Amino acid sequence: MKIVTVIQARMSSTRLPGKVMLPILGKPLLIRMIERVKHSKFIGELVVATSQNPEDDQIELLCLEHNLNCFRGHLTDLLDRHYQVGKLYNADAVVKIPSDCPLIDPQIIDTVLKFYIENSDKYDYVSNLHPATYPDGNDVEVISFYALEKAWKEAKKDFEREHTTPYIWENPDKFRIGNVVWETGLDYSTTHRWTIDFEEDYIFIKRVYEELYEKDYPFGIYDILSLINQKPEIYEINKKYLGKYWYENYLDELKNIDEYKSKINKKLELNEETNK
Repeated sequence: MKIVTVIQARMSSTRLPGKVMLPILGKPLLIRMIERVKHSKFIGELVVATSQNPEDDQIELLCLEHNLNCFRGHLTDLLDRHYQVGKLYNADAVVKIPSDCPLIDPQIIDTVLKFYIENSDKYDYVSNLHPATYPDGNDVEVISFYALEKAWKEAKKDFEREHTTPYIWENPDKFRIGNVVWETGLDYSTTHRWTIDFEEDYIFIKRVYEELYEKDYPFGIYDILSLINQKPEIYEINKKYLGKYWYENYLDELKNIDEYKSKINKKLELNEETNK
């Protein structure tokens, strides 16, 4: 099975422009994240997929400097970007990992990929997001090329194109969908925020690297949880953004996202209580 792992990256993030190039211990955040992803055993060929916009020239240059595969495609049509990479590299399956997950645990990547590989005859799409249980920022989606091509041909709505996979998980009658949950039985998906969209997220991530990189690399999910239990002030850095997700803007359009609606509503209620 030919697996191609795609890390989507661009400079024009609306909330925190240029976040993939922010420094973490002397290297750009994107490179620190790729270091972690490369510790996965099953990722296959790794490709950074950026846009054709001139401001993303520096991402291509960074890839050249670090001997990384780089593909350049549409700025906002991420479904097309992933499809074109899969087609170019003759992928049987494409793994989608966004570049806003610099604390992603390689073992979680392997857990999802291993499940897909062992059950590829049963599923067209496997993720750890439907429902999500791991701390936010450990996003892994595996799409068979058949499913990716079908979505590429059929998806019409802007958010289906921009976010790559909604058309797949919104149409369980057309695709066989599987999910991997955290083996602990815990759900930290709305209580622990390890992704980057805001300045406070960057401060949190930078602090985690500074605390753990030298002594525990490649540190994982349990190392981070231990750290924030020992130093709760680190957890507090970006706590106010718990429950912030891209799909907040599309709740009226999404059909099969009840668990997200419920979690978001509960989180908004909790935030309102906290701020009183």
